[in-house]
Amino acid sequence: MFTGIIEEIGTVRSVTPGRDAATLKIGASAVLEDVRLGDSIAVNGVCVTVTGFSREAFTADLMPETLKATSLATVKSGTPVNLERALRADSRLGGHIVSGHIDCTAMIRSKRTEGNAIYLDLTIPNEFSAYLIQKGSVALDGTSLTVFEAREDSITVSLVPHTQAVTILGSKKPGDRINLECDILAKYAERMLQPFAGQKNGVTFNTLQKNGFA
Repeated sequence: MFTGIIEEIGTVRSVTPGRDAATLKIGASAVLEDVRLGDSIAVNGVCVTVTGFSREAFTADLMPETLKATSLATVKSGTPVNLERALRADSRLGGHIVSGHIDCTAMIRSKRTEGNAIYLDLTIPNEFSAYLIQKGSVALDGTSLTVFEAREDSITVSLVPHTQAVTILGSKKPGDRINLECDILAKYAERMLQPFAGQKNGVTFNTLQKNGFA
């Protein structure tokens, strides 16, 4: 579990391809302070397991599904990546609950600057639009952000100067693909309400109250 508060920008040292898989070696410092084998680290929002480490880098294996579903399939030596260690139970939850399981990739359709903010308009697959609402939370390349505007096939987010400085999002450009994870609470709510979807009167307050939702 993560918070979407990026700890540092690491650099891909190498990508070793395998049969429908790959091994990443990533240069880092902050996330290695207390690292152990088997620890979880989010790389551009993707939860990976540490399989080896030194004082300057760590390695992680990428499964075929990870390469199919995320933008990590396109990284190469020298690519900067957002890094975050797994959340500790005694830590502040500064962003929102992020699982590290990517739902889809979004493509930047436009980028503009207004004052000290950068606005990114991103195209998203239609099937995920229900989980993205105005003022709701979304994780982009592992970064916890607020949805500025939500539409059927796109969203807009705003990057404050701090986010521009400590994550890779500020350097992204139109056409780039970004890992997107929807708010997991929205997905759980949908799943819990599915049994009531076919009821004649739909979901009412009495239904929610009777089943412990209100």
